[in-house]
Amino acid sequence: MKLLDFPIVKLVLCLVIGIIIGQYITVSVIIALCISCSLLFITFIIYLTSKRRFTKNIWFGLFAILTTLSIGILVLTLHNERNFKNHYTHTSVFQERTDSKIVLSIREVLKPSPFHDRYFAEVIQVDSNRVRGKVQLNITKDSLNEMFQVDDKLIVFTHFQTLKSPLNPHQFNYKTYLENHNVYAQIYSDYQSLFSAKNDTHSLKGYAHKIRQKVMQQLESYNFKPDEMSVIKALLLGYRLDIKKDLYDDYINSGAVHILAISGLHIGIILLMLNFILGFLKRFKYGLITKTVIILILLWSFATIAGLSPSILRAATMFSALAVGMNLKRPHNIYNTLAISAFLLLLWNPFLLFEVGFQLSYLAVIGIVSVQPMLYALMRSHVWLIDKIWELITVSIAAQVGIFPLCLYYFHQFPGLFFIANVVIIPFLGIILGYGFIIIILAVFQVPKFFLFDFYESIIHWMNLLFKWIAKQESFLFTDISMNWYLAIGIYLVIMTSLNYFKRHSNIGIVSVLCSILILQSLLFYNKWQVETKDELVIFNKTKHSIIGFKNGKDLQVFHDLDSLTKSNDKIITSYRIGEFINSTEEDSLKDIYQFKSNKLLIIDSLGVYYLNRFKPHYVLLRNSPKVNLNRVIDSLQPHMIIADGSNYKSYVQRWKETALKRKLPFHATREKGVYILNLK
Repeated sequence: MKLLDFPIVKLVLCLVIGIIIGQYITVSVIIALCISCSLLFITFIIYLTSKRRFTKNIWFGLFAILTTLSIGILVLTLHNERNFKNHYTHTSVFQERTDSKIVLSIREVLKPSPFHDRYFAEVIQVDSNRVRGKVQLNITKDSLNEMFQVDDKLIVFTHFQTLKSPLNPHQFNYKTYLENHNVYAQIYSDYQSLFSAKNDTHSLKGYAHKIRQKVMQQLESYNFKPDEMSVIKALLLGYRLDIKKDLYDDYINSGAVHILAISGLHIGIILLMLNFILGFLKRFKYGLITKTVIILILLWSFATIAGLSPSILRAATMFSALAVGMNLKRPHNIYNTLAISAFLLLLWNPFLLFEVGFQLSYLAVIGIVSVQPMLYALMRSHVWLIDKIWELITVSIAAQVGIFPLCLYYFHQFPGLFFIANVVIIPFLGIILGYGFIIIILAVFQVPKFFLFDFYESIIHWMNLLFKWIAKQESFLFTDISMNWYLAIGIYLVIMTSLNYFKRHSNIGIVSVLCSILILQSLLFYNKWQVETKDELVIFNKTKHSIIGFKNGKDLQVFHDLDSLTKSNDKIITSYRIGEFINSTEEDSLKDIYQFKSNKLLIIDSLGVYYLNRFKPHYVLLRNSPKVNLNRVIDSLQPHMIIADGSNYKSYVQRWKETALKRKLPFHATREKGVYILNLK
C-alpha cells in the first residue's frame, strides 16, 4: 500500500510545502486570504462541474494542490504575529530600545538557565498602548523568591532586547528557535524590579498548570529521592524542568529519552488502558458513543495537564481519531490517521512543522508502520516470549530507521544500544504508567505513605540505573557525526526507494533504488569537493578568550588560550569541526604572527607590542584589551582591516570602532558581528 495513495496524505504534503514557502516569502494577510478564497471557489466550481459530468478532471486536482499550497501560506501568515499592526515590535519603544512600562502575563514556565529563571510571557501593554506578542522573560535567580506561575500578571519598567543570531558557525540558533515560537524579543529583570498586578482572566493552560503544581506538591510530600522524583514528574505529568543534566544525558545516550517526553507511546498505552477499563460500557445502549466520549475527555484532560507540548498535541490528536475509529466501528488506516492529525495540528499552529520533536514523532511512527511489518516477517517464532521480544526489537529498529537521518542532522550522534533500552522497558511501561497513576490518585487523596510508594520509587530507581549503565557503554555510542540537510534527504531517498522495492520487487523498483544511490553518491562527492576546496581563516568569538582556526580542506589547526576546564566545557571548536566535516584537528597556543598563504595576521595582546621592522600585516587582531593608540597602529602598520575578538573590554572595542570609522578602515568586532571568516584562495 503506497503512502501517496491516500488523498489526505497528498493534501498534507501540499500544506507542508505551502508553510515552508510562507516561511521564506512575505505576503500580507489580505492578499493571502484573497488568493486562498479565490482558489477555493474555483476548485469548488470545478468539482461541481466534474460531478455533473461524471468525468475525472485534471484541473480539479491541479487547483486542489494550488489551494492547499495557498492555505499553507495563509495559515503561516495568520499565525505570524508580526503581521499585525498592534504587535509590540511595531512600537517606537521596541525600535528605539527605550525603557518603558511593560505589562506581561506568564504563559509558560521554561527550564531555568544557570543564572536565570525563564518564562514565555504575553505582552499586554506598553506604556498606555494595548499590544500583543510573546517575549522570553529572564529573571535573575533568587532563592528568597518563588517562581511565577502561568497566568500571573506582572509589571516591569525596562526595555526589549532584540534576539541575536549565534556568534560562531554551526551553533544552535536560539533566535530561530524563539521566532518559531512567535517570540521576537527578550526581557531581563530581577524579582525586586517586578510588580504583581491583579489578573481577572485565567486561561485553560493556567488552570491545568495549577492542577499539575498541586499534584506535584502532593507527590513531593512523600519525600521521594530527587532523581526518582524528577523522572516520576516527567513520566506521568510531562514536567521535565527538574531533571538533572547528567540523568537526562543518560536517557539520551541510551536511546530512551522518548520515555521522558510524553508522546505517542504514552498516549497509546493510556488509550489501550482506557479502552480495556471502559469495555463494559459497550453492553449498554449508546455505550460505544459514551465510551468514546469518556476516552476523548480523559485523553485531552491528561494532555492538557501534561502541558500540551507539540508531541502531546500530535499524539492526542492522532489517538483521538484512532479512538473514534476503534469504538464507532469506522474504518481507519494509520496513514490517514497520521495525515489527519498532522493536517489539523498544522492548521492550528503551522510553526509546529519546524519543531524537532514534531518531525521526529511523525517520522518514527511512519517508520514503525511501514518498516516493522517487513522486519517482523523475516523471522517469526512459535515460542511466545521469543516472538514478543523479536516484535519489540523490530519496532525499535523501524522507529530508528524513520528518524536516523534526522537525528544525525540535528544531534550528530546515534545510540547503538537503543534496542536494549526499548526491549527491556517498553513491555513494562504500561505497568509503570498504570502504577504511577495509582500513586497520583493516592497522593491527591493524601493517603499516608506505605510500601506501594517505596516499591514504585524502587522501580524508577532501577530504571535510572539501567539507562545509566547503557549510556556508559561508550563504544556503542557514536558521536560527533557530520551531517547536513541535503545528505539527510539523500539517505531518506535511498530508504524510501529500498522499502518500495522490498514490498513490490519490480524492475522499476530496482531502477529507483539504483538512481537514489547514484543521487546520494553524487551528493557525497559534491560535499567532499566542497569541503576539500574550502580553506579559511576563522577568528571565533569567545568571551575573555581568543580562538583562531585555520581550515585547510579536512584539516583544522586551532590556536587558543583556553585552559583545560574551559576547553572541555566549550562547544565552539567541536561544533565547527562537525559542521565542516573536519577529519583531523591540531591545537597549539597563540602566536604573535601568522601567515596563511598570502595573508599576514598580526596579534596585538595586552602587552601592546606591535612595531615590527618592515612587517606590513594585512590584518591586525586586538586581544586582551591592549592599551594602544589605534591611530598610531594604523599609521605604522597600514593594515587592511582591524579585528577585535571577545577577549576585549566593551569600552575599548567601542573606542577602536570609532577611530576606525574616522579613518575609514574596516573594523570587525566579533562580540557584535560574530565570527570573522576569511576565505583563503
